[in-house]
Amino acid sequence: MAAPGSSGVDPAVPSSAMYKLEVELKRGNNLAVRDRGGSSDPYVKFKMAGKEVFRSKTINKNLNPVWEEKTTLIMDCLSDPLYVKVFDYDFGFQDDFMGSAHLYLESLEQQRTIPVTLELKDPNHPDQVLGSLDLAVTLTPKDSPVEERRDSPVRLLVIKHNKRLSELHRKSQLWRGIVSISLIQGRNLTPMDPNGLSDPYVKFKLGTQKYRSKTMPKTLNPQWRQQFDLNLYEETGGVLEISVWDKDTGKRDDLIGRCQLDLSTLSKEQTHHLDLALEESRGYVVLLVTLTASAHVSIADLSVTPLDDPQERREILARYSAWRSFSNLKDVGIVQVKVMRAEGLMAADVTGKSDPFCVLELNNDRLQTHTVYKNLNPEWNKVFTFNVKDMFSVLAVTVFDEDRDRNADFLGKVAIPLLSVRNGEQKSYMLKNKELTRRSKGAIYLEVEVLYNTVKAALKTAVPAEQKYIEDEPKVSKQLLQQNFNRVKRCIMVLISYGAYINSCFEWESTQRSIISFVLFVVVVWNLELYMLPMALLLLLVWNYFFSSAVRRPGGVSQRPERPGRGGVARREDQEVSIKAWMKPLQPHRQCSQEVPSSSSSSSSSSCSSVNWTVPFLSWLAMAAMCVATVVLYLVPLRYLVLAWGVNKFTKKLRDPYRIDNNELLDFLSRVPSDVQVMQYRGLKVAPGPSPNKRRKPPPS
Repeated sequence: MAAPGSSGVDPAVPSSAMYKLEVELKRGNNLAVRDRGGSSDPYVKFKMAGKEVFRSKTINKNLNPVWEEKTTLIMDCLSDPLYVKVFDYDFGFQDDFMGSAHLYLESLEQQRTIPVTLELKDPNHPDQVLGSLDLAVTLTPKDSPVEERRDSPVRLLVIKHNKRLSELHRKSQLWRGIVSISLIQGRNLTPMDPNGLSDPYVKFKLGTQKYRSKTMPKTLNPQWRQQFDLNLYEETGGVLEISVWDKDTGKRDDLIGRCQLDLSTLSKEQTHHLDLALEESRGYVVLLVTLTASAHVSIADLSVTPLDDPQERREILARYSAWRSFSNLKDVGIVQVKVMRAEGLMAADVTGKSDPFCVLELNNDRLQTHTVYKNLNPEWNKVFTFNVKDMFSVLAVTVFDEDRDRNADFLGKVAIPLLSVRNGEQKSYMLKNKELTRRSKGAIYLEVEVLYNTVKAALKTAVPAEQKYIEDEPKVSKQLLQQNFNRVKRCIMVLISYGAYINSCFEWESTQRSIISFVLFVVVVWNLELYMLPMALLLLLVWNYFFSSAVRRPGGVSQRPERPGRGGVARREDQEVSIKAWMKPLQPHRQCSQEVPSSSSSSSSSSCSSVNWTVPFLSWLAMAAMCVATVVLYLVPLRYLVLAWGVNKFTKKLRDPYRIDNNELLDFLSRVPSDVQVMQYRGLKVAPGPSPNKRRKPPPS
């Protein structure tokens, strides 16, 4: 890549002199398309000597972006070129590479501003045209001494610049409010299919956040009835982008229409009913939008901890006291995470070291630490504060290795349910693999503290859980399908065994058992009252509370693996053949064929876990609900309850036409972890001394 100017390094300047390089990133020209909409969200990285020294802002949906950003670098040699890379930002996914170029500093004419055009190339596809970048560079000798950085030719000014970039990056992670959106319906959409209909779904984008609705098949007036929240960030422009698409199986989805909503024009703390007309086509999208101010998520050093300040702690405790249980129901609590250090991490670089940084995720909130270079025992000493909207959320802490030329490498992960946290306890967590099923190398030291309002947390179980903005579609896996198939099979076998036991009482296989069952049947049916049904569930919860040593197993099903005894191999082969035979006719609907057994197995195990005290908070809540139901059914005649239920059902649409229906029981069960999730959330322990597989001999008496 030739740069303008042919004069070399000024011979009057000694080789040991310092140089100041001023770079102005002006614009990009005809950059590569990386998004489905025929555009990209480009940003630029500058690297020198393998270290990132500058990162530009992201320009949304523009192939000819204008940055007009400046940076200044101080160096002591001109042998290392400036490496420029362009990426397409994609929230939740891997950023797409858009091209790179080198600026060779030795060919620059000094003490003069030179316009430079860099042609972007892909090393793997050198013939591909990826556009260009326009820069203005000024190289001047610098006489004043600058303190030297040990591990890089880039000097102190770059360190200060990186610090400012880090502060800006963290500022962009902080949010100052919540945008609650209820996607109600679409009206008179444009038909995109030959049958005169469409399969519409909606995409939302606010800054870097994205959300996709479900697909409504074969309709021009879809009823989505979905609710979700987006965070309003400090650096977000406040423009909500909305696009309606037609799902086309096997082909690229078609754009039906798009529109924008400027959130700055809406008043806060008020629900707005909006009928937004689609541009470029006919039709409307009906939304309910509410802007709610909220406290920031934040990052600070250990010296600045909100919960350690007595005055601030008193204010937080007052905010979540019992007296304020019904104010701002979305603000359930606050969680403070102190990320101390990690030990014994995996070596991801060829030098036998790693460049680790830590990412914390709570639902859709995501914050990260700085990078500690060339260290397997990093110390971060950072405090992260999140607002909690659902106490049944799981805090995910992931450690990555920063890679200068590729995406970050995964080093380990832990998942911590907020309800399992012991406040003020510094604890080491053994890192696991991405699936949280096996141990990875290393451990991370955290101190987590959660303050919340119990009433708000209980009320949250009656509404749908918060969804991710956008998630990768799960891949069809024969192994995962086999696991879900076995889980459903175990649950069915338990039901079959109960049915066989009851049937044996009718068949008089055991005279004593049949006589006892007959007497119990007559007594129970003769004295049965409706209030006894919730009372029976209440007694089951009480029984499991006192005798839960055997019931603690997730789902109440033995986790003992099947022994490969006689016929074990044949049974396994028969299962694989049956799985293959079952999947073959379902290939056109392979995604559904995997989701059905997965949801069925999770629902069945969650139903069992709800009475097995897997999550004590939910079990206590179920006990309270059963007590109330028992008292109400005992005191209030059944016809009054049925009448109240019918009146509510008939008038619900009249009282609130835009209400999003939900099933409170299913919402409650969605908070109960399945047996797989229980295993994922379970911490790993390392026994000191001998291997845990070897049993120690008891001391002589």
